[in-house]
Order: sequence, then C-alpha cells, then structure tokens
Amino acid sequence: MSHLEVGDKAPDFCLPDDQGNMISLAQLAGKPVVVYFYPKDDTSGCTKEAIAFSALKPDFDKLGVRVIGISPDSPEKHGKFRSKHGLTVDLAADVERKVLEAYGVWVEKSLYGRKYMGVERTTVLIDASGHIARIWNKVKVAGHAEAVLEAARAL
Repeated sequence: MSHLEVGDKAPDFCLPDDQGNMISLAQLAGKPVVVYFYPKDDTSGCTKEAIAFSALKPDFDKLGVRVIGISPDSPEKHGKFRSKHGLTVDLAADVERKVLEAYGVWVEKSLYGRKYMGVERTTVLIDASGHIARIWNKVKVAGHAEAVLEAARAL
C-alpha cells in the first residue's frame, strides 16, 4: 500500500466510466483534477457526496477542474447510480482496485468488530502539473465538496 503525500506525483490511472469511455489522468495533464474515492454506489454517504460534487460541477468547470469519483463498483452500477440521482460528475470503475491501492485508500476497516477490506473515503486534489496539492483523508461528507472547491480556487 502506498502512502501519498502533498507534493508527490499523482499515480496515473486509466479506468472505464459508466458511459463506455476510458478516463485517464494522463489525458487530463495540464489541468487540475479532483479525484474522490468512495466506498459504494447508492449508499447514503456516497450518494450525498456525489450529489454535492454534482451540484458544484458548474463551479469546478469554471475553474477548469475535472471531478472524478472512483469506487470499486462496475461501470453498469455507476450508470444506474448516475441515472437514479441525476449525477453530473465523472464516475470511474476500479473493479480490480489497482488505483484504490495505488492511492492507499483500499484499507482494512472494522464494523461491529468485523474486519474487512474497503475504501476509505478520501479526496485528492491534483494540480495542473500532476502533483498532489491536497489530500483529505477519512472524509466527512457534510460541507466537503465546498471545502474542495475552495482549495481548487486557491490553486
């Protein structure tokens, strides 16, 4: 598992989205990118987070910042999630969890004493040069998308 820090080069990725396209960090070189990692489509926290980022997408667009949500769900599941909630941000599927591991967000979690592997809700702001400008670990959803937007404005 890697431990990324501010200033590190962001690990590249190339993942399918729910529309049949591939999204890669290399394609977005020269532009800032927000990558938010979330556990599962259509759960309450993940839905609130995706709706919050979608609501602010016009503001991110004005700044030229692409917002990409990544979870281990399939592209098909992302498609249903997008349709059900009217989401406008990109959703990339990391079914093999390679990107989740590269970013150090596939971790051991514990629920009611049971240990399991899962995604730690994390957001990474990548600057136009491809380096990590900011990391939010163990994200609390309320107000988070707004905080990320403020950090993107400061780039």
